[in-house]
Amino acid sequence: MQGIEHEGILGSMNPDKKAADQFLSRIEMHPEGIDLKSTVDHMMDEMKRGLNGEPSSIAMIPTYMEVASDIPVNEKVVVLDAGGTNIRAALVSFTTEGKHVIEDFSKQAMPGTQGFEVKREEFFDAMAALLEPMIGRGGKIGFCFSYPTEIFPDKDGRLLHWTKEILAPDVVGRSIGNDLKDALAGRGVSKIPEVVILNDTVATLLTGKVSQTGRDWGGYTGFILGTGTNICYVESNAAIGKIDGLNPAHSQVINCESGSFTSRYRGEADKSLCGLTERPKSHWLEKMLSGRYFGPLVTQTVLLAGQAGLFSDRAFTAMKDIGEISTKDADNYTHNPSDTSNTLVAAMKAAGSGSDAGRLWFLIDALLERAAKLTAANLAASVLKGQSGCGPLAPTCLTIDGTTYYRYYRFQHRVESFLRPFLTSYDKYYETVQVDDAPLIGAAVAALTN
Repeated sequence: MQGIEHEGILGSMNPDKKAADQFLSRIEMHPEGIDLKSTVDHMMDEMKRGLNGEPSSIAMIPTYMEVASDIPVNEKVVVLDAGGTNIRAALVSFTTEGKHVIEDFSKQAMPGTQGFEVKREEFFDAMAALLEPMIGRGGKIGFCFSYPTEIFPDKDGRLLHWTKEILAPDVVGRSIGNDLKDALAGRGVSKIPEVVILNDTVATLLTGKVSQTGRDWGGYTGFILGTGTNICYVESNAAIGKIDGLNPAHSQVINCESGSFTSRYRGEADKSLCGLTERPKSHWLEKMLSGRYFGPLVTQTVLLAGQAGLFSDRAFTAMKDIGEISTKDADNYTHNPSDTSNTLVAAMKAAGSGSDAGRLWFLIDALLERAAKLTAANLAASVLKGQSGCGPLAPTCLTIDGTTYYRYYRFQHRVESFLRPFLTSYDKYYETVQVDDAPLIGAAVAALTN
């Protein structure tokens, strides 16, 4: 009798979910189409190639930053954070108890995000204007610059290329710290501090370390999922074959730039989306899951679904009339498919049936599940590749930042469901750390210890 009841439950799958799953499988966008182990293996191979200077989709940028240094107390530094949407500035210091103090916080829109190109001088002057009132009140400038940047031993960096659709082409190839100092000099600043450049992911790792004093960790990883995505971890200098003269007994943080990973598991909607972006052959992983691209990815998936007859004609027309679906509306639809302030909900209420609304929900939910699986692969690769300990007494300090990671519908639970069983099968353990203001605090740590 129990067997019959169980069989009945198995046979009662929601027909709209079944239709959505079948469609996603046909266009190779279903999460079950991604093999976690082969993705991790592929990513680790790309990481090794990147460390050795061989052709790789993952840049593996050395930062020359170690994690063992103590942080001076009650010493203020100027910090600047250039992220995907805003630039932020503040004075930061640390107390004897290890607590951070943020003063004189200010922010403004990131140059190049308003839909038109900005020149190099305009770009750096906007940042200098934000910093100018703080110069002289703190020591070095810790500059968290959240874009692919080659870091030099003196901690300056050269922008390799933009991500997140920033429109400031004249900045590519420039030394960020030097150009910022030139902009400050142009504003009449006479005593210009040294500038330490780091990535926001590296800042996240450093913030996790400083926030978790008094505990023994087997390794450190920093991960960002916000407008874009990236990961960093601590690697032995002995594994960095592309740089001569490094002390093999030491280690340093590697900024992977993993958003550029060329995953083998791309579907039709991925390819359609990439064709619409400024750099269609790069940052494939980022375009599969990050906040900047998730809404556009849902848009492309909906267009393919409508063309395949998954929705009624009226519902499909209403969704096409929306244009590009925002990441916020796509994610919020899974959180609350009754909120008529959401353009997707309004379209379903006006023109869709219950079946249309359900199929849309299952499509978005599956794309979030897929994003979580890819995120778990990224995290697992960094833990396995890095200097991580084995067993539960030496877990990796896994610091995660980014509003998208904590906002996506049930996303943390999804990632954990893939990540923990996978890593524990290798006797690898981790603890997840969430910190506030990671780019600012990490930039301060970098400036104070380098």
